[in-house]
Amino acid sequence: TVRLANVSSINLPNQPSVVLAEGSSTTLSCSYDGSAYSLHWYRQKPGSKPEFLLLIVRSTKTVVPASPPHTHMSIRLHDNKSVDLEISSAAVSDSAVYYCALEPTVTGKQTTLYKNLLVVCLLHSRT
Repeated sequence: TVRLANVSSINLPNQPSVVLAEGSSTTLSCSYDGSAYSLHWYRQKPGSKPEFLLLIVRSTKTVVPASPPHTHMSIRLHDNKSVDLEISSAAVSDSAVYYCALEPTVTGKQTTLYKNLLVVCLLHSRT
């Protein structure tokens, strides 16, 4: 079971949303507290259920992509308890609310069941 749990914040450059031109790149960063077995990124488009993007296992740094994979997205884990979602060559279809989640370790505290973390990526076509 994956829970939106023990995530302290989504860190972006002082903005809850990112506006990009189609074909641009961006990095979404999520900081977390507590123990985590794996870190996950999801996105949710209006009127749709959350969509799994990819995860990284903290101990081995093994990346598990969605099936089929989003080849223009990658994940990077940092030692300071943060995980990045890197989006390259963004498309209008990438517009969504993005969520960071973690899977706690067996010994990790699970007092907070979830936090909704809103990161809206709005993309505009070049004209």
